[in-house]
Amino acid sequence: MKIDDATARLEALGNRTRLQIYRALVRAGRPGMPVGRLQVKLKIPASTLSHHIKTLVSVGLVSQVRESTTLICHANYDAMQGLVDFLVAECCADESECKDAATAA
Repeated sequence: MKIDDATARLEALGNRTRLQIYRALVRAGRPGMPVGRLQVKLKIPASTLSHHIKTLVSVGLVSQVRESTTLICHANYDAMQGLVDFLVAECCADESECKDAATAA
């Protein structure tokens, strides 16, 4: 993962509302959650929710699928795993006794 991608994802999750949205979608699991149910669950106005979901979609943390008239949001687990892997990839890299240090980016 490139550092700019990691920065954008971390910045997106640095907002309280977006983090709440992402966590709700993670809790929903692979089936995801309809936007309307997400709005009710988090008590967020529709326009605000739409704005925050758009940001999460733009950085690849959330995807949306239309099923008939319902828009379903899904957490992108691979994107989050990539972000976590990026953050720990250089664990102990500067420690002189670290044998398995890898470099990221």
